[in-house]
Amino acid sequence: MKTVILLSGGQDSTTCLYWAKKHFKEIYAIGFDYGQMHKQELIQAQKIANNIDVNYKIFDVKNLLAPSSLTEKTNHNKYSKINKKLPASFTAGRNILFLTIAASYGASLGINDIITGVCQTDYSGYPDCRRNTIDAQQLTLTLGIGIGDIRIHTPLMYLTKAETWKMAKDLNCLDVIINDTLTDYNGSMEKNEWGFGTNNNPATELRIKGYYEAKQKGWL
Repeated sequence: MKTVILLSGGQDSTTCLYWAKKHFKEIYAIGFDYGQMHKQELIQAQKIANNIDVNYKIFDVKNLLAPSSLTEKTNHNKYSKINKKLPASFTAGRNILFLTIAASYGASLGINDIITGVCQTDYSGYPDCRRNTIDAQQLTLTLGIGIGDIRIHTPLMYLTKAETWKMAKDLNCLDVIINDTLTDYNGSMEKNEWGFGTNNNPATELRIKGYYEAKQKGWL
């Protein structure tokens, strides 16, 4: 079986990559240059893919998405300018676009299975990380791509961040998560017990909290 996986170079997508190794024989990993604040995550993703001999392709989709407040360096608002109920880090349509590209790319390779690390338990309020969004897009892609049923796998959908750390341990990729992944919004390569990052942004905050919760529970 073959699959396309969205690999950002962060904790969640890398954990999903090792989940994919367990369930699929052939893996094609893809990433996106969408004008994010830093490219270090893509450098990490390439390294992670190379280390396990997985093909990694980066799609340049700059200017296809409205920038989030985080990518607009002059904007320091806490909430999204498009919806005050959403965090500033939300980029409208990002996962929808990424999954559509993944399905199109997969179709060219005869692949119906897509893997993404979205999670509605620790999803930071992003509407495109929820189960209902993924289900709706899976149906849309199945109807529109034309190669049969598209299956979008979301191994982390109902896991807390602590449980994601436990999954990494169970998949024997804990060292990779700590030593190679980057989830920090600002691209900080400061090394810590729990990996790279500086505790000054929501993504790193979540990562740290999950790590110590998993450690406290005896999972790590």
